[in-house]
Amino acid sequence: MIKQLSLLLILALSGGVLPGQTQEDTLRVGVQHEPPFVIKQGADEYGGLCLDLWRSIAEEQGKFYELHEYSDHLGLIRGLDFGQIDVAINPIHVNEIRLQLLDVTQPFFVTEVGVATSQAERSQLGLFLSNFFSLDFLRIVLLLVLIIFVFGTILWLAERRHNRQQFRPGWIGLFDGLWWSAVTMTTVGYGDKAPKSRLGRVIAMVWMFTAIIIISGFTATIASTLTVNSLSRTIEDIEDLRDLSTLGSVYASSSEDFLRLNQIEVTQLYESPTEALSALARQEIEVLVYDQTVLDYQINHLDLANKVSLLPISFNQQYRSFFLPKNSLELEWINPLLVRRINEASWRDLLRAYNLSDE
Repeated sequence: MIKQLSLLLILALSGGVLPGQTQEDTLRVGVQHEPPFVIKQGADEYGGLCLDLWRSIAEEQGKFYELHEYSDHLGLIRGLDFGQIDVAINPIHVNEIRLQLLDVTQPFFVTEVGVATSQAERSQLGLFLSNFFSLDFLRIVLLLVLIIFVFGTILWLAERRHNRQQFRPGWIGLFDGLWWSAVTMTTVGYGDKAPKSRLGRVIAMVWMFTAIIIISGFTATIASTLTVNSLSRTIEDIEDLRDLSTLGSVYASSSEDFLRLNQIEVTQLYESPTEALSALARQEIEVLVYDQTVLDYQINHLDLANKVSLLPISFNQQYRSFFLPKNSLELEWINPLLVRRINEASWRDLLRAYNLSDE
């Protein structure tokens, strides 16, 4: 018993390989940084749900291993197919093509494709105030003032010699024209200033009809600007994803495969979910489609809850497993231990430790 405990301790401290262990006796295990399943904690240190699960069954079987890092799931699949690694322990999605090329263990985790949006939940008052003082709203107001000033100046130039009492000469008369233009556009109609010359009345008629069109357009634009982020994006089914102008996902992921399979255009692909979520928080894309479990974990881990929200909708339930080369002998001992481990109470404790349990 003491000898076995010593062996396990040395195994843990050495990253899975004992000093003097031959390459033939050591399993080559492929991993990709993908929290919370595989978490790179240092140069050669890893943790996460899959690492904890793998270590427990490898130690029970007395197997030694070394970790080989890959950048994405596609690299892991190629590594297995080319014989570079003996097992990939990231929770790779099981599909028909992969089943033909590789061996797959008993599924140990079930997840779905999730949808995240940059329109996080905020109070309506906070959204209104932030948009009211935004640069876009300021530009609209300045453009409106400029148009009012232009028409007011034109009428003042036409009326200053014929109607000196209402449109005074000099620079102060410009304010008379501005006042008339604003009152006319808003249809307030005080009547304190009115053109008397023929040219002035023609200008007034043009401005009246023009103002009706302008004020209608500006009202809609201002309302849209003030409420642009106050309405949460409505995505209820897969068809709603087709209407998005910008949609992102992660390169070589099952989520990208899902979108391509359903002929949904992916406008931007990212190397990692961390990079994708950062782009979503900066509003470079409208919506991010990726593994729901990973999105939920990363949003909380990266403290993005005030900028990004995970919508209460998901697609395409997916079973996740370890992958091995075709006809691998390792499958004979991995499967029984894996099935037993995920049915133990310790597995449910492990899920709760990573906030992955629904209990």
